Amino acid sequence: MKDCIFCKIISGEIPVKNKVFEDDKVFAFEDLNPQAPVHILIVPKKHIACLNEVNQENSELLGYIQLVASQIAKQKNLEGGYRLVNNCGADAGQTVLHIHYHLLGGRIFAWPPG
Repeated sequence: MKDCIFCKIISGEIPVKNKVFEDDKVFAFEDLNPQAPVHILIVPKKHIACLNEVNQENSELLGYIQLVASQIAKQKNLEGGYRLVNNCGADAGQTVLHIHYHLLGGRIFAWPPG
């Protein structure tokens, strides 16, 4: 999608200097406005606006994102725990209409979260 900031980051049109992970399916980078000592955005390269648009065809990708999140958490020494968050829709705080996950860690989190 040509107006999507995450698609522009993935394509290299907008450079990112804080890349954490990239392969043919996923791009992960540090959030510019971190909400925890570790705050990484994990974004599929395939443009899917939000969780409501996931279907059987792309559901395997979501499982893959979970694996990548686990690998990154290990690399970042988050053995004590971390959160993997997806916001779906404006009421949940989604500001970029490209499905993405926030990997948060490095501090103790409260419950309920928001």
